[in-house]
Formats: sequence, C-alpha cells, structure tokens
Amino acid sequence: MKYVDEFRDATLARGLAHAIAAEARSHRDYHLMEFCGGHTHAISRHGIQDLLPPNIRLIHGPGCPVCVLPIGRIDSAIALALDHGVILCTYGDVLRVPASERLSLLKAKAAGADVRMIYSSLDALRIAQENPDREVVFFAIGFETTTPPTAAIIRQAKAMEVKNFTVFCNHVLTPAAIRRILDSTAAPEEGIGGAEGVRLDGIIGPSHVSTVIGSRPYEFVAEEYQRPVVIAGFEPLDVMQSILMLIRQINAGRAEVENEFIRAVSRDGNPKAQSLMAEVLETRPAFEWRGLGTIPHSARRINAAYGDFDTERRFSIPYRAVADHKGCECGAILRGVKEPRDCRLFGTACTPENPVGSCMVSSEGACAAHYTYGRYRDYRDAGSTRKAVND
Repeated sequence: MKYVDEFRDATLARGLAHAIAAEARSHRDYHLMEFCGGHTHAISRHGIQDLLPPNIRLIHGPGCPVCVLPIGRIDSAIALALDHGVILCTYGDVLRVPASERLSLLKAKAAGADVRMIYSSLDALRIAQENPDREVVFFAIGFETTTPPTAAIIRQAKAMEVKNFTVFCNHVLTPAAIRRILDSTAAPEEGIGGAEGVRLDGIIGPSHVSTVIGSRPYEFVAEEYQRPVVIAGFEPLDVMQSILMLIRQINAGRAEVENEFIRAVSRDGNPKAQSLMAEVLETRPAFEWRGLGTIPHSARRINAAYGDFDTERRFSIPYRAVADHKGCECGAILRGVKEPRDCRLFGTACTPENPVGSCMVSSEGACAAHYTYGRYRDYRDAGSTRKAVND
C-alpha cells in the first residue's frame, strides 16, 4: 500500500458493487454485522450501503468501546474525581458520556473536579510525576487495540516506582461480545436479557483489534456457530471486498475465517503485545456491557503482581448497575436489533452537541456516524442510487 487513495478508487468501487450484485442471489436476504466502530464510520461516510443490492443488510454491532461501557463505570469515575479528589485522566470521548442524573465527567470538571483530557497513557504517567502530592488515576478504556499501551504504562510506572499513579481498567474483549451476540441469534425470540435477538448470516471482523489478537480467536465462530467471518481493513474498498467474500461463502454454504486485511493482520497477531498484556493483566470473571448485559470472561483487570497500580484496589468505589435513559435505544442499537433512526430521540433530543446516549458521543458510535454523514435517512429511499450504480 502506498496511498489511501488506492483504497478509495471510485472505478474499483463500482466494479466491486457490480460483482456483489452479481453474486447476491435475489431469492434470499443477507444480514452481515460489522463489529468495528471504524467500519460503521466508513460505511456511513462513504455510503457503502447505497452501493449494495437491497437484500444485503449491514448491521451495526457493539464495536465502539465508549458505547459499550455501562453507566455504572462512568459513575465510578465521577465518584473518584469528586469524592476522592484525584486527578482523573482519560480520552476525550469518555468525558462527554452521560452518566446518572445526566452527569458526565465534563460536567464533574465544571463542578470543580480535576478531570483532564489526554491523548496518550504516557500523558497520565507524566501528570503523576509532575504532581507527586496528588493521586492520579488513568481511566483506561478500549478493546484489545488500546490494551497493550495500558499494560506498558503500568509496567513503566512500576519500574519507575511512581507511587501516586493507578489505572481504572475498563478494557474489554471482542470475542466475548461476538459470542454473546451469536448466542442471541440462536434464540432470537429471547435475545439478551429477555430482549429480542438479531438474524446474522456473517461477520465483518474488526481491523485494529485483529492486528493485536490475529484471526485465530474468531475461529470458534465458524466452528461452533457455522457463520463466516472476514476480517476487513477500514477503507471503503476493504469493506466492499469483505462483503463480496462473505456473500461467496454464504452462497457456497461455507463457514470459514478469511482475512481480507492481509497487509496488517496475521493468524497469530502480535505476540509481543499479547505477552505484555499477559504479564500485567488477567481476565475478569465477568463484566457488564451496555446493551449486552453481564458477560463472563469479557474484560481485563490488573493482576496481583501489579496490584499496587489498580485503582479498584486502592480506592473504595463500589459498583452499581444503572439502567439507560428510558427513551434511549443505545442498547438495542449495540445489539444490532435497531438502527439509529429507530430511536425517537435521534437527531432531536439527542445530537452530538447534546447526547443522551453513548452511541451519539463517540466518533465510532453508530448514531454519531449516521448523524454526521446523513445516513439517518431510510436506506429504502436510496433505491434510485442503488439502481444507478448497478445498471
């Protein structure tokens, strides 16, 4: 790869659109879920759904780490900042996620809490070194993509004997979420926690996550659930090529893990990153996800060897599960059973400037992507666009 433009070429996109239309069988529907917020963003930004036949439906999954974080964990971070007087450091998107009583970390900052936006975990450690008389907490969040940097900063803090630094670890595991979604498809009338499930014929596998963990961890999807997986890059041609590969698998009755993103992903992933995570972190017995409920073995925590840098060991911050706003459909959107336009708050009471739910906050959230790129209109209204492309 030399240039991004190579993966956004309009002529190649039209060729892929024609190939997909030719392969898709008119007598059946295809329901494909992308698990990566970056893919959701690319699909909305580049209008990929409009290039597909109407019987191919792209379903947004729980691939936004800010979106899947439950309100109770945000409440715990706010309590740390307001009640314990720590310097709380985290990434920008997290600051605006609504918590209980419409609070947020940003509003806690306005109320006097010392909450600071950072761009890197290294920034949090530097702030701890510059403020030796203050407790500094790094509110760590993300899938496997951002977990190795957190593990690295914890190891570095121990090596440097920084005593006033801890990490509030909220790193979650992608395969566990995929399994939960697939379990809900097995009994769609029951779904998750009594909610409805979603039909799912194939999965567009995550990009950045897979550079760390490789393609091997998705093999259970094909073996146990008989669903094909194609790991895709972020660019529009990557996504379209992956859709074509999934359609071919489904038509042939195959269920395999294929890798479209060969320029960055291997079967075994990044062994150094995996070794670093294994040294510093361990798997939690269970963890709550917004929209998916409590999932066993689905998140990381700091292990005993590095326990001195675990915020949850140093501070008393009891966890309390909190229900989402009654009018917000974020949970259903994260499960794939609803789309942003199905939420009555979308684009009215809930906007990026005044978010009610987490899916409107993060740049990787489905609601934010649809709002930003105008994809909130009903895709069925795009029939003329599809016809023009496929003619």
